[in-house]
Amino acid sequence: MRHEATNESPGLRWHKSSYSGGAGGNCVEVAAVSDERLIRDSYQPEAGVLEFSVREWTAFLASARREDL
Repeated sequence: MRHEATNESPGLRWHKSSYSGGAGGNCVEVAAVSDERLIRDSYQPEAGVLEFSVREWTAFLASARREDL
């Protein structure tokens, strides 16, 4: 862990995936902290977070958009 941010850290703004709807399914949320992105399961936020650098997160999103995953 590169910093002390947790689900309850003040100032964290979690954004739900645009693919998350009201019908259930797998939902993730992302929060920006400095030069990192935190990812959590919106159904189980207490389970913890995954941390990625902006570069890693950008590469992941680019792969997902190209459907390379």
